[in-house]
Amino acid sequence: MHHTDRLAPEEVALLMSSLKALSGAVSYIDIVLHESLLSSIFEMNMWNCGPDVMDALLELIISLAASNGKHVNSCLEMLVRNFTPPYSFIVLSPIVSQRRPIYAEEPLAVIYVENMLKLESGAIGEFVRSTMLMGLMDMLIEFDVEIGWDDIFQDDSSKGIFQMELENVEEIADYDEEDGTEVLSILNTKLADIYRKSLGGNSIAEKLDSLMVLTFEHLESCKDSGRLVEVFEHLLVSFRITVLTAYKSKFAQFVMFYACALDPKNCGVRFAMLLSDIFVCKEYPLPFRMSAVAYLASYLSRANFLSAPLVAGMLKRLVDWSLEYCKTKGGEMSPTSHGLFYSACQGIMYVLCFRMKSMMDIAWFKSHLLLIEPIFNHKLSPLKICLPSIIDEFCRQAEAACLFTSSEEFVFNYLLESEHSRAFGGMERLDIFFPFDPCLVKKSDRYIRPHFVYWSMVRPPYDDDDEGIIDEDVTEQELDLDVSKMSMAPWNSMAYWIQDGLEEPRGIPARIRPSTSPESL
Repeated sequence: MHHTDRLAPEEVALLMSSLKALSGAVSYIDIVLHESLLSSIFEMNMWNCGPDVMDALLELIISLAASNGKHVNSCLEMLVRNFTPPYSFIVLSPIVSQRRPIYAEEPLAVIYVENMLKLESGAIGEFVRSTMLMGLMDMLIEFDVEIGWDDIFQDDSSKGIFQMELENVEEIADYDEEDGTEVLSILNTKLADIYRKSLGGNSIAEKLDSLMVLTFEHLESCKDSGRLVEVFEHLLVSFRITVLTAYKSKFAQFVMFYACALDPKNCGVRFAMLLSDIFVCKEYPLPFRMSAVAYLASYLSRANFLSAPLVAGMLKRLVDWSLEYCKTKGGEMSPTSHGLFYSACQGIMYVLCFRMKSMMDIAWFKSHLLLIEPIFNHKLSPLKICLPSIIDEFCRQAEAACLFTSSEEFVFNYLLESEHSRAFGGMERLDIFFPFDPCLVKKSDRYIRPHFVYWSMVRPPYDDDDEGIIDEDVTEQELDLDVSKMSMAPWNSMAYWIQDGLEEPRGIPARIRPSTSPESL
């Protein structure tokens, strides 16, 4: 009767049959003659049993209590013992973390996570907060990676990534002069259709979606109670260990995005600093750093709550690192040997595709943008390695913004990928990604959308319409803000690394967008 390991199906059937047989014979059970049997029954832990065995055990306990008043006290003691939480958080935390209902139906998983979050915000939250939040992120990632690429519809991979995203909301172009509410309604309808085609009916995606919404609501309550910054620090630790190293994370990272959206000045800046610190720190494994720069580029491009000076400061750090790399590294172009450099170059181009106009308006940063030209003229030839669709869009905008002094040197065949470009990402396009591409889980998207920049919102320099949504007006004082003066808590990246004893990640998650197969960074 006492098992801690998973039982075989025949063992479960035998135990369930025995308990039901005892329920039918309770009137014959004597408290003295069958003391050993009763002791075995009352010492059973129902939480080690499956649902069917648990139901049979509860039926037996009820039958015993109803058949003979002498059994009532023992039955009540057993029930109280099974339903009383451990007195010490030292005992409680590992139990809650280890018994996460990964394979349970959505309602049970939601109830379990609700109670995990209640523990995090409750009287013993100080002691269990880290375990609960890390357990939650682990749970989200486990569901996330279960959603394979086959579950997400594919489009023509020969198209550029900007073209494909724009096609998903092409109807909006006909309503540029209409009321903003109507435009939003069209976007909602289109995204709902995308969800239906890709993930509609996927039980794992729906379960993940519900848990993410629950997490978003908890983050909102943390903000209201003034605890968001404290909670965010624990989420950052979990992000580094769990999300950043996950091979195919598609949705769980939006927990970090939404937390940053709720508090851009603290959480938003902190997240950007963490990613840039990981990227430049030589002590982190190479895949770790490549993943960090992909996250940073995607975050800076898509988050509409980030200030222009912050984005400029992060870009400056990437440009400075790339310039130093060009000075110290020689050799011919090689995706294998210089993957981190090409990742940084593509990250710079990707952010500028979304932010070119606002970056050109920042006086102190405009001159720094001119330093990009020698990077792309370097013999490592990033324009022949990075994703052609990004290079195409970047060069169009750079030419319109007069970013290069000699534009003829940047003539590039935008339509055909070079042999080196194919070698960098391969046909699978999973090595590097843009993790904050549009969120395809339906309910969660409602929380993300107000804080998100879609490609259809961007007005590049070659566009005659100067009223871009992303290129918001800012004052000269804001534009000339020195990012180094921002109030930031010190963070020792190496201390984090050594303390947690992280292992080298297996790979980098695949990128995802509404209407394309994965593409490399």
